This record gives sequence, structure tokens and C-alpha cells, in this order.
Amino acid sequence: MKVLVPVKRVVDANVKVRVNADNTNVDTANLKMAINPFCEIAVEEAVRLKEAGIATEIVVASIGPKASQEQLRTAMALGADRGIHVETEEELAPLSIAKILNVIQANEQAQLIMLGKQSIDGDNNQTGQMLAALAGLPQATFASEVKVEGEQLVVTREIDGGLQTLKMPLPAIVTTDLRLNEPRYAKLPNIMKAKRKPLDTVTVDSLGVTLKQHQKVLKVTPPAERQAGIMVASVEELVEKLKNEAKVI
Repeated sequence: MKVLVPVKRVVDANVKVRVNADNTNVDTANLKMAINPFCEIAVEEAVRLKEAGIATEIVVASIGPKASQEQLRTAMALGADRGIHVETEEELAPLSIAKILNVIQANEQAQLIMLGKQSIDGDNNQTGQMLAALAGLPQATFASEVKVEGEQLVVTREIDGGLQTLKMPLPAIVTTDLRLNEPRYAKLPNIMKAKRKPLDTVTVDSLGVTLKQHQKVLKVTPPAERQAGIMVASVEELVEKLKNEAKVI
């Protein structure tokens, strides 16, 4: 079974971001970049399927600038077999990314496509669902457990009311949630081996995908700073402030 895992290059989750001077985007100069945490969970789950003898090949794909190859090499150090880099300097909307991934899937014919449920920069939570619609494949989102039973995929997903278990035929699309697994760290020997694994670089035009501008960012602003709290002398004063100042009661 071949597993396709798209990964995204994002600012490291532990780094504090800031907005650039002209309020057009986040300033990423000199910031540490990493694999999107949810994508890393997807890579880990694919590697576990391979270790269990279920998956035979793991292909990772990334869409972005040339620097995205660093994240592809990291994914290969974690256990992926080869990488596909769609090089573009444009910041693409989820629908455009889904269109590109749909062409990659058509070429690769993977039995399982596993994505992170969302990226921590855009927080859109749309690409996996859009890809499923374009490819005409069954999907299971927010997966907390994934099992392959013959030609069937059994996925436990998190919903507002608890847990829901779905069974669907392969090929299928899964988006991963936080509680699916704990990603491993890449070992030094594997990092060295990853440098020799095949990595194909293609362009959007070579894939035959026509992209449109689906959305436009008008302005980026940082969130308002939290104001300092105040001490009150009595319950009566607290109620008065909640009623007349905060206007929440």
C-alpha cells in the first residue's frame, strides 16, 4: 500500500511571530521553520503503518519555495521513502493546494492520503476536505485512531459529542488530529540517509494545473494586547464593574 503525505513548511510552533511593517503578512525573516505539527503527525502515522507491514511506500509532497525541501528531507529522515516538491513562490489558497495535490494523487495512485487537519499559520482546515471532493474519495477528518483492515479503513474521529468510528473503502483521505500519535525525533543516521533519498522537483505549470486567485489578504494585524487586571475590594464592587464597565451581566 502506498501512502501519500502532504507536508507544509510553517514557522516553528515554539517561535513568537510578528507582523511586518506594512501589515501585509507575518515577518518570517530569520525565524526557525519546521514541518507543520499536524503534518508531522500524519508522517508519523504513515511510518507506523509501514513498520507494521501495512504500508510499502511513503511519498511526501510539499508545495512552496525551494526552502521547503528542508522539510521534505526531515520527513524522509523520519521514515518517508521519497519526496515530491512543487516549487512556487506564491502563497496559495487551500483550494489551489487541493487542485495540485489532486494531480499528484492521480499520478501516484496512493491507496491512502494522510494530511494534517490544518496548518498552524492559516488555520483553514480545508485542504483535506477539498481534496476529497476533487478526487471523489471517501474521507475521515480529525482522526484519533487509524486502522487498516484488508481493503477497508477504520477511523475513529473526534466530534463534539465524543468519538465516531467510520469504515470506508480504500483509497481514502484522512486528516490527523493531535491525539493520533506522538511524532518521533529524527536520528542522526536517518538524517544522513535522507540526503540520498530521491526528491523530485516540479512546477505548477508542468503538472498542468490552472490556478485562480480565490482570496486576497487585505491586512494582517497582531491581536490586541491583554490588559492588566484589577483588584476589587468586595463582591459588590465586582458585580458593579461587571455590570457597568464590562457589561457582561
